[in-house]
Amino acid sequence: MSSPPTVVIVGLGAVGAMAAWQLSKRDDVRIIGIEQYGRVHQHGSYAGESRVFRTAYHEGGLYVPMLLESRELWRELEREAGRELYLEVGALSIAQADRIEMRTTLETIDEFDLPHRRYDTDELRAAFPQHRIHDGDIGVLDEYGGGIRSEVSVLSALRLAEERGAELRFNTRVLAIEEERGAVVVRTPGEAIRADRVIVASGSWSGRIHPDLDRLLRLQVLGLTWFMPDSIDAFLPDRFPAFLRDIGPVHFFGAPSLDGYSVKACSNPTWPVFRDVSEVPTAYTRDELVKIGQQAKEFFPALNPEPVRSSVHHCAYTPDRLPVVDLSDSGRLAVLAGLSGHGFKFAPVLGKWAAQLAVDGTRDGIDERFALASHLERLDALGPYTGGGH
Repeated sequence: MSSPPTVVIVGLGAVGAMAAWQLSKRDDVRIIGIEQYGRVHQHGSYAGESRVFRTAYHEGGLYVPMLLESRELWRELEREAGRELYLEVGALSIAQADRIEMRTTLETIDEFDLPHRRYDTDELRAAFPQHRIHDGDIGVLDEYGGGIRSEVSVLSALRLAEERGAELRFNTRVLAIEEERGAVVVRTPGEAIRADRVIVASGSWSGRIHPDLDRLLRLQVLGLTWFMPDSIDAFLPDRFPAFLRDIGPVHFFGAPSLDGYSVKACSNPTWPVFRDVSEVPTAYTRDELVKIGQQAKEFFPALNPEPVRSSVHHCAYTPDRLPVVDLSDSGRLAVLAGLSGHGFKFAPVLGKWAAQLAVDGTRDGIDERFALASHLERLDALGPYTGGGH
């Protein structure tokens, strides 16, 4: 009797963890996961307590079916893990009516008939006194939106995969991935693992592994900050939805209090684009924190403008912010990368696609624009990479 095929997952962050969870549901595969850091670490793009989830999506309708499927998979993961992961408290977008982000958000609501509530300026002020509302602001509450406990979700997916037989190796670097006749060899400092299929889900480190990804991807910095309000009661999940706010050049986003004393409210300075993780700053400057604190106080009068904590992260971006989801010509190397600062919401679907690519070898249901060759064609047409957006 032949042994089941071996699938190696390189990177056990958001996508790698979800791929391991999805693969572990199959009886016909051996799973080996490799992570250069420990189990659920502070270096990944998912770190920072929570991520905003929304289905009314100003990035456009292309993503909405993925988001709706992800919502079901988040619930499935939550049930299997027996832990609270997805707080469906709503995601509130606030901006002027003519703002492009607001217009496209409303377009996706209308196109997909998403459950929501709309607010004019006066209604916003009455319903959400935590926010300072400017004249002309309107709001829309995505009722499927909310917050996802990001580290807890990654940990839960890894635990479930391991309980079903996945072999997970932490604090182990991948030195090379080499395709040979009939196999792929993953080299680490301690061994050479011969696999039938490999899933590359190494996030910001993907360019170090794959030459075409090194050409395509650039790293952008994502910063997170938390502030204390005068009273926490108004900012707890039952009263305070996750939010996105836009005014002029300032974009603010955040989540209700999960720790019982602070509110996540974030904006990003204009950091340059980087080529490698080693170049990315690891902390805000004092001037950056002061500026973000002033902005937070402007949006939320009850917040003390001095952050109680902050962290700086990074994510690999593609020029048009579409993800890379592809299978090599040999059918042995599945690549998921370039999630461009908004990939965590889709992580369960991306994990499902990773399992499909690695085991079934099909791209069914995966948009052709996500293929690596398609990305490289667009890159050649666009010219030099200049970064892009939140």
